[in-house]
Amino acid sequence: MKNKDFPPLEISSEMIEAAHLSRAWPFQEARKLVKRYQYDRYPDEVIFETGYGPSGLPHIGTFCEVTRTSMIVNAFRLLTEDKVAVRLICFSDDMDGMRKVPDNIPNKHVIEKHLGKPLTQVPDPFGMGYKSFAHHNNAQLRSFLDHFGFSYEFASATEYYTSGRFDHILKVAAQKYQEIMDVILPTLGAERQETYSPFLPISPKSGQILYVPMKKVDAESGTITFDDEDGEEVTLPITGGHVKMQWKPDFGMRWAALGIDFEMYGKDHEINGKVYDKICCILGGNAPEHFVFELFLDEKGEKISKSKGNGLSIEEWLTYALPESLSLFMYQKPRTAKRLYFDVIPRQVDDYFQHLSVVHGVETIAKLENPTWHIHAGNPPIISMPISFSMLLNLVSASNASEKKTLWRFISKYDASATPQNNPKLDEMVGYAIRYFEDFVKPHQQFRRPTARERVALEDLAERLSIMPPHSKSQDLQTEVYSVGKDHGFQRLREWFEALYQILLGQNQGPRFGSFVAILGPEKTVKMIKEALRI
Repeated sequence: MKNKDFPPLEISSEMIEAAHLSRAWPFQEARKLVKRYQYDRYPDEVIFETGYGPSGLPHIGTFCEVTRTSMIVNAFRLLTEDKVAVRLICFSDDMDGMRKVPDNIPNKHVIEKHLGKPLTQVPDPFGMGYKSFAHHNNAQLRSFLDHFGFSYEFASATEYYTSGRFDHILKVAAQKYQEIMDVILPTLGAERQETYSPFLPISPKSGQILYVPMKKVDAESGTITFDDEDGEEVTLPITGGHVKMQWKPDFGMRWAALGIDFEMYGKDHEINGKVYDKICCILGGNAPEHFVFELFLDEKGEKISKSKGNGLSIEEWLTYALPESLSLFMYQKPRTAKRLYFDVIPRQVDDYFQHLSVVHGVETIAKLENPTWHIHAGNPPIISMPISFSMLLNLVSASNASEKKTLWRFISKYDASATPQNNPKLDEMVGYAIRYFEDFVKPHQQFRRPTARERVALEDLAERLSIMPPHSKSQDLQTEVYSVGKDHGFQRLREWFEALYQILLGQNQGPRFGSFVAILGPEKTVKMIKEALRI
Protein backbone atom coordinates (compact mmCIF):
# COMPACT_ATOMS: atom_id res chain seq x y z
CA MET A 1 0.00 0.00 0.00
CA LYS A 2 1.31 3.43 -0.94
CA ASN A 3 0.16 6.89 0.10
CA LYS A 4 -1.60 7.30 -3.23
CA ASP A 5 -3.99 4.56 -2.04
CA PHE A 6 -5.22 6.89 0.69
CA PRO A 7 -7.66 9.75 -0.01
CA PRO A 8 -5.91 12.91 -1.25
CA LEU A 9 -5.32 15.58 1.37
CA GLU A 10 -5.47 19.34 1.05
CA ILE A 11 -1.97 20.40 2.08
CA SER A 12 -0.80 23.98 2.51
CA SER A 13 1.48 25.82 4.89
CA GLU A 14 -1.59 27.14 6.70
CA MET A 15 -3.04 23.62 7.05
CA ILE A 16 0.27 22.23 8.32
CA GLU A 17 0.64 24.99 10.90
CA ALA A 18 -2.92 24.42 12.09
CA ALA A 19 -2.30 20.67 12.32
CA HIS A 20 0.56 21.25 14.75
CA LEU A 21 -1.73 23.39 16.93
CA SER A 22 -4.98 21.42 16.67
CA ARG A 23 -6.49 20.07 19.88
CA ALA A 24 -8.40 17.36 18.02
CA TRP A 25 -7.39 13.99 19.46
CA PRO A 26 -6.27 12.45 16.11
CA PHE A 27 -3.67 15.22 15.79
CA GLN A 28 -2.60 14.78 19.40
CA GLU A 29 -2.00 11.09 18.75
CA ALA A 30 -0.30 11.68 15.40
CA ARG A 31 2.10 14.15 17.03
CA LYS A 32 3.37 11.27 19.20
CA LEU A 33 4.68 9.63 16.02
CA VAL A 34 6.23 12.88 14.80
CA LYS A 35 8.00 13.19 18.16
CA ARG A 36 9.03 9.52 17.99
CA TYR A 37 11.22 10.28 14.99
CA GLN A 38 12.19 13.87 15.72
CA TYR A 39 15.86 12.91 16.26
CA ASP A 40 16.02 10.16 13.62
CA ARG A 41 15.12 9.73 10.02
CA TYR A 42 11.68 8.29 9.39
CA PRO A 43 11.78 4.61 8.43
CA ASP A 44 10.88 3.55 4.89
CA GLU A 45 7.32 3.16 6.15
CA VAL A 46 5.43 4.19 9.26
CA ILE A 47 3.13 1.27 9.99
CA PHE A 48 -0.20 1.47 11.78
CA GLU A 49 -2.00 -1.69 12.85
CA THR A 50 -5.43 -2.73 14.07
CA GLY A 51 -6.23 -6.18 15.42
CA TYR A 52 -9.30 -8.34 14.92
CA GLY A 53 -10.21 -11.64 16.59
CA PRO A 54 -12.49 -13.63 14.23
CA SER A 55 -13.90 -15.80 17.04
CA GLY A 56 -17.20 -14.10 16.22
CA LEU A 57 -18.72 -11.89 13.57
CA PRO A 58 -17.08 -8.47 13.14
CA HIS A 59 -18.71 -6.10 15.58
CA ILE A 60 -18.75 -2.40 16.04
CA GLY A 61 -15.61 -2.39 18.19
CA THR A 62 -13.63 -3.60 15.19
CA PHE A 63 -15.04 -0.79 13.08
CA CYS A 64 -14.11 1.59 15.89
CA GLU A 65 -10.43 0.65 15.79
CA VAL A 66 -10.12 0.93 12.02
CA THR A 67 -12.05 4.22 11.89
CA ARG A 68 -10.08 5.88 14.66
CA THR A 69 -6.74 4.61 13.42
CA SER A 70 -7.55 5.89 9.91
CA MET A 71 -8.25 9.30 11.40
CA ILE A 72 -4.82 9.29 13.06
CA VAL A 73 -3.20 8.15 9.80
CA ASN A 74 -4.63 11.14 7.95
CA ALA A 75 -3.65 13.51 10.75
CA PHE A 76 -0.08 12.13 10.56
CA ARG A 77 -0.03 12.53 6.79
CA LEU A 78 -0.91 16.20 7.10
CA LEU A 79 1.65 16.79 9.85
CA THR A 80 4.36 15.24 7.65
CA GLU A 81 3.09 16.92 4.47
CA ASP A 82 2.32 13.43 3.11
CA LYS A 83 6.03 12.91 2.45
CA VAL A 84 6.35 9.86 4.74
CA ALA A 85 5.14 6.49 3.47
CA VAL A 86 2.39 5.00 5.66
CA ARG A 87 0.62 1.65 5.84
CA LEU A 88 -2.44 0.50 7.75
CA ILE A 89 -2.49 -3.23 8.46
CA CYS A 90 -5.70 -4.87 9.65
CA PHE A 91 -4.44 -8.04 11.30
CA SER A 92 -6.76 -11.00 11.92
CA ASP A 93 -5.78 -13.32 14.78
CA ASP A 94 -7.36 -16.22 12.91
CA MET A 95 -4.93 -18.83 14.24
CA ASP A 96 -6.28 -18.41 17.77
CA GLY A 97 -8.10 -21.39 19.24
CA MET A 98 -11.88 -21.69 19.15
CA ARG A 99 -12.58 -21.37 22.87
CA LYS A 100 -16.38 -21.44 22.93
CA VAL A 101 -19.37 -21.54 20.63
CA PRO A 102 -20.75 -18.01 20.04
CA ASP A 103 -24.37 -17.40 21.01
CA ASN A 104 -25.23 -15.58 17.78
CA ILE A 105 -24.43 -18.15 15.08
CA PRO A 106 -26.52 -20.86 13.40
CA ASN A 107 -25.74 -24.59 13.34
CA LYS A 108 -23.78 -24.58 16.58
CA HIS A 109 -23.39 -28.35 16.37
CA VAL A 110 -21.15 -27.89 13.32
CA ILE A 111 -18.34 -26.39 15.38
CA GLU A 112 -18.88 -27.87 18.84
CA LYS A 113 -16.56 -30.82 18.17
CA HIS A 114 -13.84 -28.49 16.85
CA LEU A 115 -13.36 -26.44 20.00
CA GLY A 116 -9.69 -25.89 20.72
CA LYS A 117 -8.61 -25.90 17.09
CA PRO A 118 -7.30 -22.84 15.24
CA LEU A 119 -10.19 -20.75 13.91
CA THR A 120 -9.04 -21.44 10.35
CA GLN A 121 -9.53 -25.16 11.00
CA VAL A 122 -13.09 -24.82 12.32
CA PRO A 123 -15.87 -25.44 9.73
CA ASP A 124 -18.07 -22.57 8.59
CA PRO A 125 -21.43 -22.89 10.42
CA PHE A 126 -23.08 -20.43 8.04
CA GLY A 127 -22.92 -22.88 5.14
CA MET A 128 -21.75 -20.23 2.70
CA GLY A 129 -18.91 -22.22 1.17
CA TYR A 130 -16.04 -20.66 3.07
CA LYS A 131 -13.06 -22.80 3.97
CA SER A 132 -13.52 -22.16 7.70
CA PHE A 133 -15.30 -20.13 10.37
CA ALA A 134 -12.40 -17.66 10.33
CA HIS A 135 -12.45 -17.35 6.54
CA HIS A 136 -16.15 -16.47 6.71
CA ASN A 137 -15.61 -13.87 9.43
CA ASN A 138 -12.55 -12.42 7.68
CA ALA A 139 -14.63 -12.01 4.52
CA GLN A 140 -17.31 -10.20 6.49
CA LEU A 141 -14.66 -7.93 7.99
CA ARG A 142 -13.18 -7.05 4.61
CA SER A 143 -16.61 -6.49 3.14
CA PHE A 144 -17.61 -3.85 5.65
CA LEU A 145 -14.17 -2.19 5.58
CA ASP A 146 -14.47 -1.94 1.80
CA HIS A 147 -18.03 -0.63 2.13
CA PHE A 148 -16.73 2.28 4.19
CA GLY A 149 -13.88 2.93 1.77
CA PHE A 150 -11.03 2.35 4.20
CA SER A 151 -7.49 2.16 2.82
CA TYR A 152 -5.96 -0.87 4.52
CA GLU A 153 -3.94 -4.03 4.01
CA PHE A 154 -5.47 -7.25 5.32
CA ALA A 155 -3.19 -9.73 7.10
CA SER A 156 -3.96 -13.24 8.35
CA ALA A 157 -2.12 -14.73 11.34
CA THR A 158 -2.51 -18.21 9.85
CA GLU A 159 -0.93 -17.11 6.60
CA TYR A 160 1.90 -15.29 8.38
CA TYR A 161 2.69 -18.25 10.64
CA THR A 162 2.40 -20.99 8.01
CA SER A 163 4.20 -19.12 5.23
CA GLY A 164 7.25 -18.53 7.39
CA ARG A 165 6.87 -14.75 7.69
CA PHE A 166 7.19 -15.08 11.47
CA ASP A 167 9.88 -17.77 11.44
CA HIS A 168 12.79 -15.43 12.15
CA ILE A 169 11.13 -13.74 15.10
CA LEU A 170 9.98 -17.10 16.52
CA LYS A 171 13.59 -18.28 16.51
CA VAL A 172 14.55 -15.12 18.38
CA ALA A 173 11.74 -15.88 20.85
CA ALA A 174 13.27 -19.33 21.42
CA GLN A 175 16.62 -17.71 22.14
CA LYS A 176 14.97 -15.23 24.51
CA TYR A 177 12.62 -17.82 26.02
CA GLN A 178 13.61 -17.25 29.66
CA GLU A 179 13.51 -13.46 29.33
CA ILE A 180 9.95 -13.73 27.98
CA MET A 181 8.99 -16.08 30.82
CA ASP A 182 10.43 -13.64 33.35
CA VAL A 183 8.07 -10.94 32.03
CA ILE A 184 4.95 -13.12 31.78
CA LEU A 185 5.08 -15.29 34.89
CA PRO A 186 4.61 -12.44 37.43
CA THR A 187 1.30 -11.61 35.70
CA LEU A 188 -0.08 -15.13 36.29
CA GLY A 189 -1.47 -17.02 39.26
CA ALA A 190 0.66 -19.69 40.96
CA GLU A 191 -1.20 -22.61 39.35
CA ARG A 192 -0.96 -21.17 35.83
CA GLN A 193 2.74 -20.44 36.28
CA GLU A 194 3.39 -24.18 36.63
CA THR A 195 2.08 -24.98 33.13
CA TYR A 196 2.65 -21.77 31.22
CA SER A 197 4.64 -21.51 28.01
CA PRO A 198 4.73 -18.62 25.50
CA PHE A 199 4.69 -21.28 22.76
CA LEU A 200 1.46 -23.12 21.99
CA PRO A 201 2.09 -26.24 19.92
CA ILE A 202 -0.60 -27.57 17.59
CA SER A 203 -1.07 -31.27 18.22
CA PRO A 204 -0.04 -33.27 15.13
CA LYS A 205 -2.65 -35.85 16.13
CA SER A 206 -5.78 -33.90 17.07
CA GLY A 207 -5.11 -30.48 15.54
CA GLN A 208 -5.84 -28.91 18.93
CA ILE A 209 -3.88 -25.93 20.25
CA LEU A 210 -2.22 -27.26 23.37
CA TYR A 211 -1.72 -25.27 26.57
CA VAL A 212 1.06 -27.45 27.95
CA PRO A 213 4.42 -26.82 29.64
CA MET A 214 7.58 -27.19 27.61
CA LYS A 215 9.94 -30.05 28.46
CA LYS A 216 12.62 -28.50 26.28
CA VAL A 217 13.09 -25.40 24.14
CA ASP A 218 16.03 -25.86 21.77
CA ALA A 219 16.94 -22.46 20.35
CA GLU A 220 19.74 -23.87 18.23
CA SER A 221 17.56 -26.37 16.38
CA GLY A 222 14.43 -24.19 16.61
CA THR A 223 12.31 -26.91 18.23
CA ILE A 224 10.18 -27.48 21.32
CA THR A 225 9.49 -30.71 23.15
CA PHE A 226 6.30 -31.41 25.10
CA ASP A 227 3.83 -34.15 25.95
CA ASP A 228 0.90 -34.48 23.55
CA GLU A 229 -2.65 -35.01 24.81
CA ASP A 230 -2.15 -38.78 25.01
CA GLY A 231 1.05 -38.35 27.03
CA GLU A 232 3.45 -39.17 24.18
CA GLU A 233 6.49 -36.94 24.01
CA VAL A 234 6.58 -34.89 20.81
CA THR A 235 9.20 -32.56 19.31
CA LEU A 236 8.03 -29.93 16.81
CA PRO A 237 9.73 -27.10 14.92
CA ILE A 238 8.56 -23.71 16.12
CA THR A 239 8.47 -22.52 12.51
CA GLY A 240 6.12 -23.13 9.60
CA GLY A 241 2.87 -22.86 11.54
CA HIS A 242 3.45 -25.84 13.86
CA VAL A 243 3.43 -23.51 16.86
CA LYS A 244 1.79 -20.20 17.67
CA MET A 245 2.42 -17.84 20.55
CA GLN A 246 0.20 -17.18 23.54
CA TRP A 247 -1.84 -14.00 23.18
CA LYS A 248 0.28 -11.81 25.48
CA PRO A 249 3.65 -12.52 23.82
CA ASP A 250 1.92 -12.71 20.43
CA PHE A 251 1.22 -8.96 20.58
CA GLY A 252 4.84 -8.08 21.21
CA MET A 253 6.11 -10.67 18.71
CA ARG A 254 3.94 -9.26 15.95
CA TRP A 255 4.95 -5.67 16.66
CA ALA A 256 8.63 -6.62 16.54
CA ALA A 257 8.26 -8.77 13.41
CA LEU A 258 6.32 -6.19 11.41
CA GLY A 259 7.89 -3.01 12.78
CA ILE A 260 4.57 -1.60 13.99
CA ASP A 261 4.71 2.07 14.95
CA PHE A 262 1.18 2.56 16.24
CA GLU A 263 -1.63 0.37 17.55
CA MET A 264 -4.60 1.35 19.66
CA TYR A 265 -6.56 -1.02 21.86
CA GLY A 266 -9.44 -1.06 24.29
CA LYS A 267 -9.15 -0.43 28.01
CA ASP A 268 -9.40 -4.18 28.67
CA HIS A 269 -5.87 -4.50 27.24
CA GLU A 270 -4.41 -1.60 29.19
CA ILE A 271 -3.29 -3.71 32.15
CA ASN A 272 -1.17 -5.87 29.83
CA GLY A 273 0.06 -3.07 27.58
CA LYS A 274 3.45 -2.82 29.28
CA VAL A 275 3.86 -6.59 28.99
CA TYR A 276 3.31 -6.44 25.23
CA ASP A 277 5.81 -3.60 24.95
CA LYS A 278 8.48 -5.37 27.01
CA ILE A 279 8.26 -8.51 24.87
CA CYS A 280 8.47 -6.44 21.70
CA CYS A 281 11.70 -4.89 23.00
CA ILE A 282 13.10 -8.26 24.13
CA LEU A 283 12.61 -9.52 20.57
CA GLY A 284 14.53 -6.57 19.15
CA GLY A 285 11.65 -4.30 18.24
CA ASN A 286 10.74 -0.77 19.24
CA ALA A 287 7.44 -0.75 21.14
CA PRO A 288 4.77 1.16 19.18
CA GLU A 289 2.85 4.22 20.28
CA HIS A 290 -0.56 3.46 21.74
CA PHE A 291 -3.96 4.99 22.27
CA VAL A 292 -6.21 3.35 24.87
CA PHE A 293 -9.93 3.83 24.29
CA GLU A 294 -12.90 3.10 26.51
CA LEU A 295 -15.19 0.18 25.72
CA PHE A 296 -18.70 0.30 24.31
CA LEU A 297 -21.64 -0.77 26.44
CA ASP A 298 -24.98 -2.25 25.45
CA GLU A 299 -28.40 -0.97 26.55
CA LYS A 300 -27.91 -2.66 29.95
CA GLY A 301 -24.51 -1.07 30.51
CA GLU A 302 -22.65 -4.34 29.86
CA LYS A 303 -19.52 -4.66 27.74
CA ILE A 304 -20.25 -5.51 24.10
CA SER A 305 -19.10 -9.02 23.18
CA LYS A 306 -18.61 -10.69 19.79
CA SER A 307 -19.72 -14.07 21.13
CA LYS A 308 -22.86 -12.69 22.80
CA GLY A 309 -23.75 -10.45 19.89
CA ASN A 310 -25.12 -7.86 22.33
CA GLY A 311 -25.18 -4.16 21.64
CA LEU A 312 -25.58 -2.77 18.18
CA SER A 313 -24.07 -4.34 15.07
CA ILE A 314 -22.64 -2.43 12.12
CA GLU A 315 -25.38 -3.80 9.85
CA GLU A 316 -28.08 -2.68 12.27
CA TRP A 317 -26.74 0.87 12.47
CA LEU A 318 -26.54 1.08 8.68
CA THR A 319 -30.16 -0.07 8.42
CA TYR A 320 -31.30 3.07 10.21
CA ALA A 321 -28.70 5.74 9.57
CA LEU A 322 -25.94 7.07 7.35
CA PRO A 323 -22.47 5.52 7.68
CA GLU A 324 -21.07 8.96 8.48
CA SER A 325 -23.18 9.13 11.64
CA LEU A 326 -21.52 5.95 12.89
CA SER A 327 -18.11 7.45 12.15
CA LEU A 328 -19.10 10.52 14.18
CA PHE A 329 -20.03 8.29 17.12
CA MET A 330 -16.55 6.77 16.92
CA TYR A 331 -14.88 10.19 16.76
CA GLN A 332 -16.57 11.65 19.81
CA LYS A 333 -15.02 11.18 23.29
CA PRO A 334 -12.97 8.04 22.58
CA ARG A 335 -11.75 7.90 26.19
CA THR A 336 -15.29 7.81 27.58
CA ALA A 337 -17.32 4.59 27.92
CA LYS A 338 -20.42 5.06 25.78
CA ARG A 339 -23.70 3.26 25.60
CA LEU A 340 -24.11 2.00 22.06
CA TYR A 341 -27.72 1.24 21.29
CA PHE A 342 -30.46 2.22 18.87
CA ASP A 343 -31.59 5.30 20.77
CA VAL A 344 -28.25 7.08 20.15
CA ILE A 345 -28.75 7.07 16.38
CA PRO A 346 -31.02 10.13 15.79
CA ARG A 347 -28.75 12.47 17.76
CA GLN A 348 -25.66 11.25 15.88
CA VAL A 349 -27.30 11.81 12.51
CA ASP A 350 -28.36 15.34 13.36
CA ASP A 351 -25.03 16.19 14.97
CA TYR A 352 -23.22 14.97 11.86
CA PHE A 353 -25.11 17.34 9.58
CA GLN A 354 -24.74 20.16 12.08
CA HIS A 355 -20.94 19.73 12.07
CA LEU A 356 -20.95 19.42 8.29
CA SER A 357 -22.91 22.65 7.88
CA VAL A 358 -20.22 24.71 9.62
CA VAL A 359 -16.98 23.06 8.48
CA HIS A 360 -16.66 25.09 5.30
CA GLY A 361 -15.73 28.75 5.39
CA VAL A 362 -14.29 28.70 8.92
CA GLU A 363 -10.72 29.32 10.04
CA THR A 364 -8.32 26.49 9.27
CA ILE A 365 -7.77 25.57 12.91
CA ALA A 366 -11.54 25.26 13.41
CA LYS A 367 -11.83 23.13 10.29
CA LEU A 368 -9.25 20.66 11.63
CA GLU A 369 -11.13 20.42 14.91
CA ASN A 370 -14.42 19.70 13.18
CA PRO A 371 -15.27 15.96 13.29
CA THR A 372 -16.29 15.90 9.62
CA TRP A 373 -12.74 16.80 8.53
CA HIS A 374 -11.61 13.54 10.14
CA ILE A 375 -14.64 11.52 9.03
CA HIS A 376 -14.03 12.47 5.39
CA ALA A 377 -10.22 12.29 5.47
CA GLY A 378 -9.81 16.04 5.04
CA ASN A 379 -12.42 16.43 2.29
CA PRO A 380 -15.85 16.98 3.87
CA PRO A 381 -18.57 17.35 1.21
CA ILE A 382 -21.01 20.22 0.84
CA ILE A 383 -24.50 18.87 1.53
CA SER A 384 -27.69 20.81 2.19
CA MET A 385 -29.95 19.19 4.77
CA PRO A 386 -33.04 21.39 5.20
CA ILE A 387 -34.77 19.01 7.63
CA SER A 388 -33.28 17.21 10.63
CA PHE A 389 -33.57 13.48 11.14
CA SER A 390 -35.46 14.05 14.39
CA MET A 391 -37.95 16.21 12.52
CA LEU A 392 -38.38 13.54 9.86
CA LEU A 393 -39.21 11.01 12.57
CA ASN A 394 -41.93 13.28 13.92
CA LEU A 395 -43.18 13.89 10.42
CA VAL A 396 -43.49 10.15 9.87
CA SER A 397 -45.49 9.92 13.07
CA ALA A 398 -47.84 12.78 12.19
CA SER A 399 -48.39 11.70 8.58
CA ASN A 400 -48.50 7.96 9.27
CA ALA A 401 -46.15 7.60 6.30
CA SER A 402 -44.91 4.17 5.25
CA GLU A 403 -43.49 5.24 1.89
CA LYS A 404 -40.97 7.87 0.87
CA LYS A 405 -43.34 9.61 -1.52
CA THR A 406 -45.71 10.45 1.34
CA LEU A 407 -42.98 12.31 3.24
CA TRP A 408 -41.70 13.99 0.11
CA ARG A 409 -45.10 15.60 -0.45
CA PHE A 410 -44.67 17.47 2.84
CA ILE A 411 -40.98 18.22 2.25
CA SER A 412 -41.71 19.67 -1.20
CA LYS A 413 -44.35 22.00 0.24
CA TYR A 414 -41.88 23.17 2.88
CA ASP A 415 -38.93 23.51 0.47
CA ALA A 416 -39.93 23.54 -3.18
CA SER A 417 -36.30 23.34 -4.29
CA ALA A 418 -35.70 19.98 -2.58
CA THR A 419 -36.30 16.81 -4.58
CA PRO A 420 -35.09 13.22 -4.27
CA GLN A 421 -33.04 13.80 -7.42
CA ASN A 422 -31.15 16.92 -6.35
CA ASN A 423 -30.81 15.91 -2.69
CA PRO A 424 -30.14 12.16 -2.60
CA LYS A 425 -28.82 12.36 0.97
CA LEU A 426 -32.15 13.74 2.16
CA ASP A 427 -33.88 10.97 0.23
CA GLU A 428 -31.72 8.43 2.07
CA MET A 429 -32.64 10.10 5.35
CA VAL A 430 -36.33 9.79 4.53
CA GLY A 431 -35.93 6.03 4.07
CA TYR A 432 -33.94 5.70 7.28
CA ALA A 433 -36.54 7.72 9.19
CA ILE A 434 -39.41 5.49 8.07
CA ARG A 435 -37.55 2.32 9.08
CA TYR A 436 -36.37 3.76 12.41
CA PHE A 437 -39.83 5.05 13.31
CA GLU A 438 -41.52 1.74 12.55
CA ASP A 439 -39.04 -0.31 14.58
CA PHE A 440 -38.13 1.93 17.52
CA VAL A 441 -40.52 4.87 17.91
CA LYS A 442 -43.95 3.50 17.06
CA PRO A 443 -43.79 0.50 19.46
CA HIS A 444 -43.09 2.86 22.37
CA GLN A 445 -45.55 5.66 21.61
CA GLN A 446 -47.95 6.37 24.48
CA PHE A 447 -50.61 8.93 23.65
CA ARG A 448 -52.50 10.40 26.56
CA ARG A 449 -55.78 12.21 26.87
CA PRO A 450 -55.66 16.01 27.36
CA THR A 451 -56.71 17.57 30.65
CA ALA A 452 -59.64 19.98 30.60
CA ARG A 453 -57.29 22.99 30.37
CA GLU A 454 -55.16 21.34 27.70
CA ARG A 455 -58.26 20.51 25.66
CA VAL A 456 -59.36 24.14 25.62
CA ALA A 457 -55.83 25.27 24.70
CA LEU A 458 -55.59 22.73 21.86
CA GLU A 459 -58.98 23.81 20.50
CA ASP A 460 -57.74 27.41 20.53
CA LEU A 461 -54.47 26.39 18.82
CA ALA A 462 -56.39 24.54 16.11
CA GLU A 463 -58.60 27.57 15.50
CA ARG A 464 -55.63 29.96 15.25
CA LEU A 465 -53.67 27.66 12.93
CA SER A 466 -56.70 27.21 10.68
CA ILE A 467 -56.67 30.89 9.75
CA MET A 468 -52.91 31.16 9.19
CA PRO A 469 -51.58 31.20 5.61
CA PRO A 470 -50.52 27.72 4.30
CA HIS A 471 -46.91 28.83 3.85
CA SER A 472 -46.47 30.64 7.15
CA LYS A 473 -42.90 30.89 8.40
CA SER A 474 -41.86 28.57 11.19
CA GLN A 475 -41.04 31.50 13.50
CA ASP A 476 -44.51 32.98 13.05
CA LEU A 477 -46.06 29.59 13.80
CA GLN A 478 -43.85 29.15 16.84
CA THR A 479 -44.90 32.58 18.14
CA GLU A 480 -48.55 31.58 17.79
CA VAL A 481 -47.96 28.34 19.70
CA TYR A 482 -46.22 30.33 22.48
CA SER A 483 -49.12 32.76 22.62
CA VAL A 484 -51.66 29.97 23.07
CA GLY A 485 -49.67 28.52 25.95
CA LYS A 486 -49.40 31.87 27.70
CA ASP A 487 -53.05 32.78 27.10
CA HIS A 488 -54.20 29.54 28.74
CA GLY A 489 -52.21 29.92 31.93
CA PHE A 490 -49.20 27.68 31.37
CA GLN A 491 -46.77 29.41 33.71
CA ARG A 492 -43.97 27.15 32.52
CA LEU A 493 -44.24 26.93 28.74
CA ARG A 494 -42.24 23.73 28.89
CA GLU A 495 -45.37 22.09 30.34
CA TRP A 496 -47.38 23.28 27.36
CA PHE A 497 -44.92 21.86 24.86
CA GLU A 498 -44.67 18.58 26.77
CA ALA A 499 -48.45 18.35 26.55
CA LEU A 500 -48.28 18.86 22.78
CA TYR A 501 -45.68 16.11 22.39
CA GLN A 502 -47.47 13.64 24.67
CA ILE A 503 -50.96 14.22 23.28
CA LEU A 504 -50.12 14.63 19.58
CA LEU A 505 -46.93 12.58 19.11
CA GLY A 506 -47.08 10.05 21.94
CA GLN A 507 -43.67 10.98 23.35
CA ASN A 508 -42.14 13.19 26.05
CA GLN A 509 -39.89 15.21 23.77
CA GLY A 510 -40.25 16.56 20.31
CA PRO A 511 -39.21 19.08 17.69
CA ARG A 512 -39.43 22.84 17.68
CA PHE A 513 -43.17 22.90 17.21
CA GLY A 514 -43.35 25.86 14.85
CA SER A 515 -40.90 24.18 12.46
CA PHE A 516 -42.91 20.98 12.72
CA VAL A 517 -46.12 22.79 11.76
CA ALA A 518 -44.34 24.57 8.90
CA ILE A 519 -43.31 21.22 7.38
CA LEU A 520 -46.50 19.31 8.11
CA GLY A 521 -48.65 22.32 7.18
CA PRO A 522 -51.18 24.17 9.35
CA GLU A 523 -54.13 22.32 7.78
CA LYS A 524 -52.69 18.87 8.48
CA THR A 525 -51.70 19.95 12.00
CA VAL A 526 -55.24 21.12 12.72
CA LYS A 527 -56.55 17.76 11.55
CA MET A 528 -54.08 15.98 13.84
CA ILE A 529 -55.19 18.12 16.82
CA LYS A 530 -58.88 17.41 16.18
CA GLU A 531 -58.23 13.68 15.92
CA ALA A 532 -56.38 13.79 19.25
CA LEU A 533 -59.28 15.64 20.89
CA ARG A 534 -61.70 12.92 19.76
CA ILE A 535 -59.80 10.23 21.71
